[in-house]
Amino acid sequence: MTINCKGHIIDLSVPKVMGILNLTPDSFYDGGKFIQKKAILSHVEKMLNEGATFIDMGAYSSRPGAEHVSEEEELNRILPVVASVLQEFPEALLSIDTFRSKIASNCLEAGAAMINDISAGRLDSQMLPTIAQFKVPYIMMHMRGNPQTMSQQTEYDHLLIDIKKYFSERIAFANALGIIDLIIDPGFGFAKSIDQNYELLAKLELFQDFGRPLLAGLSRKSMIYKTLKTNAKKALNGTTALNMVALGKGANILRVHDVKEAVECVKLTEQLKRELIS
Repeated sequence: MTINCKGHIIDLSVPKVMGILNLTPDSFYDGGKFIQKKAILSHVEKMLNEGATFIDMGAYSSRPGAEHVSEEEELNRILPVVASVLQEFPEALLSIDTFRSKIASNCLEAGAAMINDISAGRLDSQMLPTIAQFKVPYIMMHMRGNPQTMSQQTEYDHLLIDIKKYFSERIAFANALGIIDLIIDPGFGFAKSIDQNYELLAKLELFQDFGRPLLAGLSRKSMIYKTLKTNAKKALNGTTALNMVALGKGANILRVHDVKEAVECVKLTEQLKRELIS
């Protein structure tokens, strides 16, 4: 199972780690921490040195109830960072976390390698045609509504069936446009209750039916810290525990704040697989 990033064939049969770079002042865990250029480059260097294959940067917070950010503001936040990071680390594979086609196209023209869209193209009708134009990998996530409304949209006829239907429709739409490298993200924490998030994780292997790489974004989310009655800053151990579960159920990419610990999860899981095979 591979994807093509700027001519580099990335083999996802061995899971990879995607490090998070939030460029927003209001993200739930590290909002406002990476605004200055020095801090940004230092953090990117740290994640790359720890083993991140991808750096996922976003300038529009998608936490529940996040404030709306104008397209102009999002572009002003992210485009200079893309340029700075690629100037310092030209081989870095940058993923752009956005649901807006204008942001996507500008960042791809500046050298980004892939797009991570929380809406799977449903919030911007030009997103999928843009991906088809640039021929880059595309992460499509399951979500209902938008960051401002998703917390009120957790009623499903059947959670897993409804989400699989959603991906069937979005994949068919993407395939019709000639988009090849698709990655599925079931959207932990997006329009789902805590119990629904755990049901989704418990049955994550069912999404392998699509024959597409699976991304698990569990890092420090409320499904962890609310269950443990703590907070996001103290949720690293819980994140590691659930990342191991996700890997065991077929996750190909872990999207995380803490790269070193996630890379260790991958190494341990791969060692366990080798012992089970031998």
